[in-house]
Amino acid sequence: MAVDLLRLLRLATLAALLSVAACATTSTPPPGPKVSTLDIQGTDQVSEGDIKDHILTSATPWWAFWPFGGPHYFDPNAWQADLRRIERFYQAQGFYQAEVVDSQVKPQGKDTVKLQVQVDEGQPTLIAGIQLDGLQTLPEEHRQEHHDRVKAILPFKEGDVFREGPWEESKTLVQEQLRELGYAEAEVSGEVQVDVDTRQAQVRLTVKPGPRYRFGNTFVATDAHPQVPPRRIIEQVQGALKKGDWYSETALAEAQARVFRMGVFGAVKVNRGAPDRETATVPIVVDVREAPFRSVRLGGGIGVDAARQEVRVLGEWTHRNFLGGLRRVTVRGRAGYAFIRDIITPTKQGPVFEVTGEYEQPRFLFRDVRHQTSLTLEKGLEQAYDFYGGKLQTGVIWQPHRNFSVFPSYNLQIYQLTGRVSADSRVPPVVLGCGDSGQVGCEVALSFLELAFTWDRRNDPVAPRDGYYISLSVQKGGGLLQGDFNYVRLLPDLRFYRSFGDEKQLVLAGKVRMGTLNPAGNSQSSIVTRFFSGGATSMRGFNGQRLSPLAALTKQVDTNNDGEPDEEVQKSEWDTVPVGGNSLFETSLELRYQISTSLMLAAFWDSGLVGVEGFDSRSAPRLFGPEHYHAVGLGLRYITVVGPIRLDIARRLNIGQGLPVDNPRYIYPTSGGCFGIGSKWKEDGPTSRAATFAGSPDGQCALQLSIGEAF
Repeated sequence: MAVDLLRLLRLATLAALLSVAACATTSTPPPGPKVSTLDIQGTDQVSEGDIKDHILTSATPWWAFWPFGGPHYFDPNAWQADLRRIERFYQAQGFYQAEVVDSQVKPQGKDTVKLQVQVDEGQPTLIAGIQLDGLQTLPEEHRQEHHDRVKAILPFKEGDVFREGPWEESKTLVQEQLRELGYAEAEVSGEVQVDVDTRQAQVRLTVKPGPRYRFGNTFVATDAHPQVPPRRIIEQVQGALKKGDWYSETALAEAQARVFRMGVFGAVKVNRGAPDRETATVPIVVDVREAPFRSVRLGGGIGVDAARQEVRVLGEWTHRNFLGGLRRVTVRGRAGYAFIRDIITPTKQGPVFEVTGEYEQPRFLFRDVRHQTSLTLEKGLEQAYDFYGGKLQTGVIWQPHRNFSVFPSYNLQIYQLTGRVSADSRVPPVVLGCGDSGQVGCEVALSFLELAFTWDRRNDPVAPRDGYYISLSVQKGGGLLQGDFNYVRLLPDLRFYRSFGDEKQLVLAGKVRMGTLNPAGNSQSSIVTRFFSGGATSMRGFNGQRLSPLAALTKQVDTNNDGEPDEEVQKSEWDTVPVGGNSLFETSLELRYQISTSLMLAAFWDSGLVGVEGFDSRSAPRLFGPEHYHAVGLGLRYITVVGPIRLDIARRLNIGQGLPVDNPRYIYPTSGGCFGIGSKWKEDGPTSRAATFAGSPDGQCALQLSIGEAF
């Protein structure tokens, strides 16, 4: 028996090897001819695109060459089923007389076919009447009000085309509305009588509201030996609902969000218990599972821009119950190496880092108020200066609603600025805001109060498709707070998002951002408080921070051999560095279309302005004036779990004049070109901003590579 078993094993091994060899030497034939086009004719009242979205057969897209795409093949069996699906889809849209009258499969060569379908839509079926049964059992004092609110929620009215989708949705909407009004056991059923001959539909909804309930006691189910006291959980629940309030599922959802926002639970579920008909109350059951209170996260990243490249590592350590009481301590750090402008020929390079320690105390005096203090030490390289220093922020965050927060804080920032850009050029200290000194840099101290408001109604903060976001930051520095600068700084931000289609493939997004920095008594502002624009998350027609007033970097050489460097006359195109401005205005309008589960296309229009003076000044820049720049572009997004990897290419429109350069002897280029191609400069070129192209001296195209949406 052992010999026979060994022979069988050898034969099985040989068969497996032959099978593998056969697979390696032969290729699998395609499942059928490739579909070149799919044309559905006769679609006057129903979208052809909607029909194609509901059938299996589809034409090969133009991006089939993309590694994540591929040709679409013809399957005769699926095609016959799709013809029936087309008729069924029409019926779901209220066209019960629609039919496919002709279909053709036309060969286009030996391995390609063209598909054509002819449909006869017929006439739609209209809703002739809507009947709501069961609402007469509602309490008399609220009957009319609740009847009107239920009827208003219906997604159709008499005279509309009867569609099965809204009809099925209506039962859920009515039930949700009744439960929102306190009828925790409400049930809704219904039927529709369709007369195909007269093309009329009679809609009937049957409602069983049951008693109207109020919230009762709250019960907590947690771990065997919890570190979070149940009373703290109940306290958060009471921020959304109280015992004696009318039952509402929205209140339950808000209570669940509040408990989860405590940040110490891996799972949270807030449900209603079994209703008590005698007392007309519903208990609340909170089921939580505590997450680990300590966590460590590590990662890395790169930043790529025409004006700056950086590699970095990231780390974060968090303790969510430091000394009890759900006090949170977080230490996060970033260390990297930066190159300005680029790795091959950098004007300067060096290490950069940032280390932040943060302490947060929940329930600071009141339930919805928490105290937060952070201390940051950092060293960085910017195009115009280097810096190292630190900043302290302490304040309280009031969050009465999960979407709304108010954060008043005191801030102290101390920096050592160095305006040397390379070995033979430096930025004048007066441009940095250091005063009229002969030093390369200076120390600056900012002491200010800040009040920040945020109202965030986006469905997803990483890749939003619907909702809006509003924020406002107000800073007041100097005066009684001391510090080197006395100023007021305002920065409002508004964003909106709207998706279209059943699967929300098309998204329209917009942004408006405006800021003004007003130094007291026409004094200087510090470069660390000024506004910059340009880059992947602002005006994409410029590279990072390049939309800004500029400083020209004149070379320092000893022309008369006296040992003292002299300023060289401009015989070549001088480099420039952004030094920021006191006014900012940005807008963006973007259309995003998801063409597959992993790929999205975008088209956008960005505009931006950064002026020398604040908007309160008589010489403030004018919106849509010569200093307001515009760009159009296209983008590609590859969707990942951490957000979309985004590539944007923008072309700036030649509307306006050049950027302001502080040196009156600066000669602008005569042509910007794109990515270094087509740019021109000559010694007798224009010295006036009005005589050059818009956004000069920067080229007219920019490329942005980043992770996450632009806004």
